Amino acid sequence: MFLTFYFESFVKEFMTDTLKATSLVLVVEDDEDIAESLELFLRKEHYRTEKANTGEKALRLFRAARPDLVLLDVGLPGMDGLEVLRSIRAESKTPVIMLTARSQDIDELLGFGLGADDYITKPFNVQKLIARIKAVLRRRYDGEEQDVLRIGALEVDLYSVRALVHGKDLHLTPTEFKLLSHLASAPGKAMSRNELFEAAMPESDALERAVDVHLKNVRHKLAEHSAEDLLETVRGVGYRLAESEERGVRREV
Repeated sequence: MFLTFYFESFVKEFMTDTLKATSLVLVVEDDEDIAESLELFLRKEHYRTEKANTGEKALRLFRAARPDLVLLDVGLPGMDGLEVLRSIRAESKTPVIMLTARSQDIDELLGFGLGADDYITKPFNVQKLIARIKAVLRRRYDGEEQDVLRIGALEVDLYSVRALVHGKDLHLTPTEFKLLSHLASAPGKAMSRNELFEAAMPESDALERAVDVHLKNVRHKLAEHSAEDLLETVRGVGYRLAESEERGVRREV
């Protein structure tokens, strides 16, 4: 058993190092200081990088270099980041992490279902951004990335960033969607407030109890479609999405 654990740990570490050494990240940022800092940190982590400071240049580089992941600033001059994301999604499912300083940009990302894989707000912690990049790339190469998670009548669409019950949009806020999608990734598993907080609000100065407020809103929105029982409170732990034989869980790519 020990040898099996050691071998699995070795393989996981080897694959992580291999992904870093071979993964190309396209940094799209018009602020030269931020762009250079991002490139510096990425190269220290052994990622290869390309850089663009406009949307037009970003698309040219994207088509020529075929990066493994795109870090895309929303507030670009001329063609903004949302337009660039639309163009990328029209031809590819390459992972895209959005960088933004404005909360309304996040609302637009979710409202239009543009298909960003993640977003992070400025100013951001570089180590947390690197962790997000690693997680997105690992899901991609491990084949763990599903476009749709289904738990009974609930559908969590990670590609369009929407949650639906019986086909009806729940109209979740960005934080509510992150919380629900994290719970949906492991139905039946009880998750602590701290785990949910780190998954949905890592840069927030709010208290962990903010998770309760957001999930209360999620439960209310589920209740509007008679699905409130899907979200369960686990006393002394946190929350989980119910998994039962009749509800089941089905994942689609």
